Amino acid sequence: MDSETPAVDDAPSSPQTVRTVKDDRYLETVSGRSKTVIDSALEEWIDQFELESFDEVDEAHCRDYGLYLKRKTERDDVQFAASTAHTYYAYVRAFLSFAVRDGYLDTNPAKTNDADEFLPSITADPDRQFWTPVERKLALRFCRERVDSALTPPKAPPSITLERYRDRAIVAVLGLTGVRGAEVFSVSGDDRRDGLTWTDVDVEGNTLTVLGKVQAATKDPYQQAQLPPRAASVLETYKRILDPPTDDWPVFPTNHYPSKRAALEAEFGGGRLETMLQRASIDDLLREHEVTPPALSTNGARTILKRLSSDLTAAYDRLEYDPDENEYLKPHGGRRGLGHELYEKGHSEVAQKSLRHSSMDVTNESYQNIQARETAQKVDEVLEDDSS
Repeated sequence: MDSETPAVDDAPSSPQTVRTVKDDRYLETVSGRSKTVIDSALEEWIDQFELESFDEVDEAHCRDYGLYLKRKTERDDVQFAASTAHTYYAYVRAFLSFAVRDGYLDTNPAKTNDADEFLPSITADPDRQFWTPVERKLALRFCRERVDSALTPPKAPPSITLERYRDRAIVAVLGLTGVRGAEVFSVSGDDRRDGLTWTDVDVEGNTLTVLGKVQAATKDPYQQAQLPPRAASVLETYKRILDPPTDDWPVFPTNHYPSKRAALEAEFGGGRLETMLQRASIDDLLREHEVTPPALSTNGARTILKRLSSDLTAAYDRLEYDPDENEYLKPHGGRRGLGHELYEKGHSEVAQKSLRHSSMDVTNESYQNIQARETAQKVDEVLEDDSS
């Protein structure tokens, strides 16, 4: 018998949706801590492809799912390793084997020779780029010095000053809170991920309310991310300079002129807007009429971090610090770097809570390299003791 196919005696009495079969029949055959993880992976698969009937599941669909997983490993805004992609595909394959056994499918399309050809290779080293403690410290210091410079006579223009406060806030949020880039910046093609607003910021409570990773439909996708006092202070100062007219204002508004203009055109129409622009700037009009501009996008944030990283080169040289092969301080690298440092210093539970991992197992898996190094050191110590 196929080890992936639990034996089920009851045959289906009527057509059921893919989700119904998962919830009412398949998950009953799964036990242990993996049940929640499997359910989450299957939910994401069903939602991503809007699956209703098993008739929609064929070899072409399985290839598309493999390609979806591969593209997910290449994104900057999520942490998703190639090995995890293969695990998720295996969860779906096992579920489809169950569907064959239970009479919903004739054959398992995920088990054909070519169905998984688009899955990413797990032989290559995964991208483990993260902000090192030195890089985080230097980036925060550099941004603080740029703000101080803007305030020193002759003072910089207000637009430059605001930009430098914003850049410091971006680095502080990404480097100290453990959030994902997609949780604070807007994501193209995803209406739900429209960027962090000031309503989501609780400075006194030291939290950010963010839309977490996609979860089961029965769970609240909004989560409370920790906002340490150091980052809260930076945001509070930045807010005074930004002076948002409403709390619905994005924490990081876009500076893309066509996007801001589109927001005003949607409110007043193109003809009236042309007249309005003759007496005031686009930014003044947004504020005057409390028309919320779009948030900075994940691509825009990456552009800002690339520029900052380039400017940081001189600081690295002064300290004779080699940033290895990091192209630039990627948004997701701040999250990984924070978790890595906390975990390496023995604060695994703090790392788990800071990164909002569903369990300690997820945190341990994310930082296997640290566990392996520590184990190697202990083994060496034991062997050295034996030889004495």
